[in-house]
Amino acid sequence: MKSTDHFKNTIQAYLEERVASDTLFEWAYTKENKNLDDCITYILNAVQKSGCNGFTREEIFSMAVHYYDETDIEIGNPINCKVVVNHTVVLTQEEKEEARQEAIQKAHNEAYNRAMQPKKKAKRVEMNNQPSLFDF
Repeated sequence: MKSTDHFKNTIQAYLEERVASDTLFEWAYTKENKNLDDCITYILNAVQKSGCNGFTREEIFSMAVHYYDETDIEIGNPINCKVVVNHTVVLTQEEKEEARQEAIQKAHNEAYNRAMQPKKKAKRVEMNNQPSLFDF
């Protein structure tokens, strides 16, 4: 199974936090036949069977708790996938500089294009076409 480490760490952190606050869950979490890798496999298979592409944190965490609560549960086969966890994206200094240069270039190009557009001449609006006394 190749799930992202961030996903695995997020699930593990939640479960350990739950153990600290729930003594009944602590008993289920420490069962000999349960482990985090099988828990992740169970979650991935449950997500795949559902056919949905997005889940809330609470839904995923409840699947993890369900895995540990059940004594006889079908975990399924390991799935090779990439799990996306909503988290803050941290850019390297090089990526930040590259994004900055791209933004500067884009702004420069837009300003240049605006300056190079031909100026629109104002149309001369004729005033009232009524003849005056001097036209006779």
